[in-house]
Amino acid sequence: AIPLFIFAGELMLRGGLSERLIGLAAALVGHLKGGLGQVSVLASLFFGGVSGSAIADVSAVGGAMIPQMVQRGYDRDYAVNVSITAALVALLVPPSHNLILYSAAAGGGLSIADLFAAGLLPALLMTVVLMLTGWLVSRRRGYATDAFPGFTVVLVRLIAALPGLGLVALIFIGIRAGIFTAVESAAIAVIYALLLTALVYRSLKGPAFLEALLGATRTTGIILFVIASAAVFGWLLAYLQVPAAAVSMLQALADSPLAVLLLIVLLLLALGTFMDLAPMILICTPIFLPVARAYGIDPLHFGVVLILAGGIGLVTPPVGSVLFVGAAIGQIDVARTLRSIWPFWLAALAVLLLVTLLPGLSLWLPAQLR
Repeated sequence: AIPLFIFAGELMLRGGLSERLIGLAAALVGHLKGGLGQVSVLASLFFGGVSGSAIADVSAVGGAMIPQMVQRGYDRDYAVNVSITAALVALLVPPSHNLILYSAAAGGGLSIADLFAAGLLPALLMTVVLMLTGWLVSRRRGYATDAFPGFTVVLVRLIAALPGLGLVALIFIGIRAGIFTAVESAAIAVIYALLLTALVYRSLKGPAFLEALLGATRTTGIILFVIASAAVFGWLLAYLQVPAAAVSMLQALADSPLAVLLLIVLLLLALGTFMDLAPMILICTPIFLPVARAYGIDPLHFGVVLILAGGIGLVTPPVGSVLFVGAAIGQIDVARTLRSIWPFWLAALAVLLLVTLLPGLSLWLPAQLR
């Protein structure tokens, strides 16, 4: 499923959907304080439902919004910081391939539909908190706002973007209703993306299709190499009984599920500083998921916490792949970006803490949809 979802996201990206989603976000929230920053966050939520990838999100939305924000008088560091942290929303919005990776690393026994549902409320919470943070920073820096364009413009842009947003509903409802499996939904996503960009929008030409194919091939190759390496590492962990040792160690350090989960979160945040998200999911899941299960922590809840904690590592040096991509787009030194990222980093950390402490944020929606 992962290669096909990646290809569908590439088709949407090359087919011009990001411009339509940004236009819709601008009509909805561009009139708020720090308007273009708010647009970047909301557009990341929309585009995350198409790409399911933080790197693709910051490349598409950040690539369009960061230069535009700088041109409109926003500081480069603010433009980069709001865009890279907004990309974290894409990690949890269906069809997130990170959630599919987690399901595979957990042994394939977790429902993809339940995982997609578990990520929705935390993704919305992250969106709201980042928009509030952007509003506060914008107010402090005195950034200008745009006038509300009117409901007619909102309606026109909604109609233009609706077919792209429909992909999320198609995948989520189709899997949840049992109409098709996760793999079948990925194939349908590719067909949908091809029809939409080539026939409806008429924006996907031959060279763009080739770029999408090559981009998906590169990304898939990297992920499959990581999966193969992690499978060998996972076998070694099982042979050495590392999960059992981890359970014993954490039992000696803490005696309550919450304390154990908080300890795991601290370890994940530390690991995220020097490990990218995909290998982190594939390596850490076989180690920590048995610990979580031993303490009665729901695997759906644990998966959302794991991906959020690892996602924060994407904007944290020294690895910080999303951080470096955003800095390159904004043509700004990483050190300058880091000096002012702390409000957004703390906002993401606050969301992680809330999701960790309140399991209902990730478990309520899957329970309601069963």
